[in-house]
Amino acid sequence: MYVSAKEMLIKAKAGHYAVPQININNLEWTKAALQTAQELNAPIILGVSEGAGKYMCGFKTVADMTKAIIDGLGITVPVALHLDHGSYEGCYACMDAGFLSVMFDGSHYPIEENIEKTRELVRVTSERGISLEAEVGSIGGEEDGVIGAGEVANPAECKQIADLGVTMLAAGIGNIHGKYPENWAGLSFDALEKIQALTSEMPLVLHGGTGIPEDMIRRSIELGVSKINVNTECQLAFAAATRGYVEAGKDLQGKGFDPRKLLAPGVEAIKATVKEKMTLFGCIGKA
Repeated sequence: MYVSAKEMLIKAKAGHYAVPQININNLEWTKAALQTAQELNAPIILGVSEGAGKYMCGFKTVADMTKAIIDGLGITVPVALHLDHGSYEGCYACMDAGFLSVMFDGSHYPIEENIEKTRELVRVTSERGISLEAEVGSIGGEEDGVIGAGEVANPAECKQIADLGVTMLAAGIGNIHGKYPENWAGLSFDALEKIQALTSEMPLVLHGGTGIPEDMIRRSIELGVSKINVNTECQLAFAAATRGYVEAGKDLQGKGFDPRKLLAPGVEAIKATVKEKMTLFGCIGKA
């Protein structure tokens, strides 16, 4: 069921669980994530960065592929296709391509410009029935060339953006993209509590879900996080499973070189990772 992320996140916030955003990179990724969500009767958000959209031949290709897979597999759980860390222009491109959810990452702009651009996107997405994620305080690490140091967002600025009427808010609380360094200081729950107090019923988003200890994930959900992004962990699992297949020489046995066989272990690894995250986030059976 191809939908915006609004209803599933309102339910998640009220039910004190989180919906996973699983970033996709190709057909195998999309199929694996959707099959797992259907099997577990869980809502899911499929994240697409601008780089991944370009790799997959454009946003329309991604939207059409996703809709076709949902139809072909008979997927009945709620599925939101979501632009991840989108530019202002990228949001419009995705909406025109058929996405029903977009993220505008204005965190690198001065707060006044972030507010101005977000306000305009609130107007447009509201008219089109599309969910909108905004960001305050850049997320650490690197995402499509945008590098952040793991900033902690200003709670007052979070309230300013939330009050514009966005669907969900990503606030930096010391989280980063990619692998977490050994000297990582952890999440700032003090900041998260202040942001939650000021933004009330607004579903909050935690980026950089890979590598955050499980107890911190659970605490984040208790404090209002309703959407958690997972990307690197699926990539690492896929790479490890594919490497194992090749190193075992299975690609040289019979027709083991067939890409459907070559990629199968990686697909199963993605499924296992998504299941693990859905279990941790508490969204199984919540579709």
